[in-house]
Amino acid sequence: MITFAELRSAAYCPRQCYYDRTSGDREPPTGIERVRELAFRYEASLAADHLTLAEAPIEVDPAVYQARLARVRRTVSRWNELCEPDGRDVLATGRECRGVIHKVLADPPAPSIVSTGRPPERGVWEPQSIHAVAAAKALARERATSVDHAYVEYPAHGVVRRVELTTRRKARYRRTLRTVREIDGPPPRTSDRSKCDACEYAPKCGVRTRTLRSLLGRG
Repeated sequence: MITFAELRSAAYCPRQCYYDRTSGDREPPTGIERVRELAFRYEASLAADHLTLAEAPIEVDPAVYQARLARVRRTVSRWNELCEPDGRDVLATGRECRGVIHKVLADPPAPSIVSTGRPPERGVWEPQSIHAVAAAKALARERATSVDHAYVEYPAHGVVRRVELTTRRKARYRRTLRTVREIDGPPPRTSDRSKCDACEYAPKCGVRTRTLRSLLGRG
């Protein structure tokens, strides 16, 4: 059965998904659990003094961080459930894929995916959109009910985005699912080489990534 992680990596780059499959077990990035833990400490972070908050693994100024969380509290209707979800790290199995849902909201059921990266200016990144749809479908099957939305959280930045399960998102999910199923060797390299700069498989893949010097316009 296809995993959420495979879908996410294939949505970013099918070749990355191939290398994930063939590279065996890998250690998660250092500090990833500390960042995810922020998603369960929103109320405490809002009440914390700036010196204490500065010691947390946040990526913005403490005042900006608290202002963003305050805005989420005002604008996201399920704030209380996001702070105290019905389930945490729930393994869910759908018809096509399975994986761990970081938070499960109860009524109505909705999954929330916790990302350790930065958010885009609007919406969510494509791999996280695919991941959210997969999690929603798996949760719907587990709970035997429909699930029409999900959340993606960026706790290091104090941002939470609601993801509606639109027809377009579901279609992208199905395309990505087909891509994963069809991988039986190294897929073609991506034409978007900016993705290669952040990919750990770039040397194995045989692409030349830009150095920090060139990224700063000095190369």
